[in-house]
Amino acid sequence: MTQCCFLRVPPLFLWFRSFHHRMALALCLQVLCSLGGWLSLYTSLCCLNKHRSYEWNCRLVTFSHGVLSIILSAYIGFIDGPWPFTHPGSPNTPLQVHVLCLTLGYFIFDLGWCVYFQSEGPLMLAHHTLSILGIMVALALGESGTEVNAVLFGSEITNPLLQARWFLRETGRYHSFTGDMVDFLFVALFTGVRIGVGARLLFCEIVSPKPQWFVKVGGVAMYIVSWCFMISIWHFAWRKSIKKYHAWRSRRGDEPQPTHNGHLKTQ
Repeated sequence: MTQCCFLRVPPLFLWFRSFHHRMALALCLQVLCSLGGWLSLYTSLCCLNKHRSYEWNCRLVTFSHGVLSIILSAYIGFIDGPWPFTHPGSPNTPLQVHVLCLTLGYFIFDLGWCVYFQSEGPLMLAHHTLSILGIMVALALGESGTEVNAVLFGSEITNPLLQARWFLRETGRYHSFTGDMVDFLFVALFTGVRIGVGARLLFCEIVSPKPQWFVKVGGVAMYIVSWCFMISIWHFAWRKSIKKYHAWRSRRGDEPQPTHNGHLKTQ
């Protein structure tokens, strides 16, 4: 009788196994819904903007994701919590899981688009791949969503400016005061947030005993990619500053010099 009762009661590990399978299935469904949503948005934009290029519509999707992810990740980091600088490696909250699934679906869509159209170089593809792996690891572990969400905020905060710069170039309005302000804000935010604040976050991640070692390695890899972007951005900013300076000197040289008693006044 005891043996029959024992056989009828499933072992505890089978229950946990079934629970984890259901959780994994739920996460996969969320990611697939997110991927389908971004793909549907892109398809709709292509139908509405038939006179625009595929890249134009893809960048509209990227801009939309950037704004949405900034709002959601900022709410999680600054209001909902926990604070990533003091609680790295914490268990994922339901809101963090939803946002990470939403972003994972977007990154899969964007990586597929970039590979298909061959529009990006190895550095951007590496950034997307690391982002996908980092989010998948956080979802699989059920922890470290706090710092991954913070990295998402820091990575996406400059994205709308990057897309705005591209749209300004496409519409012929880049060489203007608006274009200069977009470039200035982009460089300032990238340097201050992704490099400055990112260094502080990485330090807190490494010294904390909670996060897994491979999560820390992923954080170091993402920060190295950020520095690779930063070097390229600083190089661009330096070249643009020199070009602006020479153009200003050239305009000054073309201006008529002030006269004194009918003669050119010497400088």
